[in-house]
Amino acid sequence: MDFARGEGDEIIAETIGRFAADELRPHLREFESARTVRESVRQRFAALGFEALDVAEEAGGAGLGLLPRARTNRLLAEADAGAALALDRLAPAIYVIEAFGGVDALKSLQLNLGQSDLRFALVMDPGAGDVVAARVAGEVAWIPAAGADVLVGLGPQGAWVLKEGFAFEPVGGAALHAAGASGVKFAGTPILAWHDPVRAARALARIRVYYASLIWGVLSDAAGCSRSYALDRVAFGKPIAHHQALAFLIVDMYVAVERLGLLIEDAAMAIDAGEGRAVGAAAAAFVDAIEASRFVGPNGVQILGGHGFMRDFPVEKAMRDCRALGLLAGGCDAAREQAGAALAATISERIAA
Repeated sequence: MDFARGEGDEIIAETIGRFAADELRPHLREFESARTVRESVRQRFAALGFEALDVAEEAGGAGLGLLPRARTNRLLAEADAGAALALDRLAPAIYVIEAFGGVDALKSLQLNLGQSDLRFALVMDPGAGDVVAARVAGEVAWIPAAGADVLVGLGPQGAWVLKEGFAFEPVGGAALHAAGASGVKFAGTPILAWHDPVRAARALARIRVYYASLIWGVLSDAAGCSRSYALDRVAFGKPIAHHQALAFLIVDMYVAVERLGLLIEDAAMAIDAGEGRAVGAAAAAFVDAIEASRFVGPNGVQILGGHGFMRDFPVEKAMRDCRALGLLAGGCDAAREQAGAALAATISERIAA
């Protein structure tokens, strides 16, 4: 296992980090209130050329793999996870299309990377779940998107793509505001559908790493913000970070974030290498992301006390955003079950050997 970063990785990290610090962080509350990101910011991000880091070169992407994407997501989410989702016009929906249809499917949807404004959105197992006779009907209560030109659905047994016959309706949301929030209704329009549980599992693995990396970024920022506050806030003659109870808690939060990062990068590397353990590794990383968010998020708020619930500090937003991100990609229980099954299979293989 080698997590070393090459020169190219450092350039991407430096560029994305500067963009997040200059274009996203200062406008955190503005984008949240507007429930969207400025068009000028979208254009600047697109101009960087990083929107298709992990899309195959044959389809016009960079072909660098999921690991750089996960690291990029972390940097963007440290500024605003909702804005990170809003800036990604391909969304994790692209993983589904590539997993089932390959490069030909990507080309047939006319992505025209760098030349098109076509936006994609992902739906995990529609609420109605009615995919009958190559049609989808029903509705989805919420997805973190304001709209899309192409809608992609993924379930345990397969996937589908829809270019028309759906409508986005704005809904209220408690988190990821900059991404937008919508319910989606389907009109029973014919769809392009695929049935393959194995490919569905592979696509889901990439999606889980994508969302887990956003949680990683949010928690990294929350832990750093609460640590800085604890170093500045003085009680009983010294910073509260120097009191044992809080000192231990801050360390535990730091460990949780670093552990999560290792699991995410390991899963991304396994996926990029096509390893058989990739599906289980991605599920485990997603579970740990949710568990870490339940620990770091609330404790970040608690360290700030009453200030933690005020919009003057980003920790209350971090707690909200992580809760919402944890509901995506099928949720925690499904990921835990899949990770457990993968672990059990690995143990059985070792025993048999």
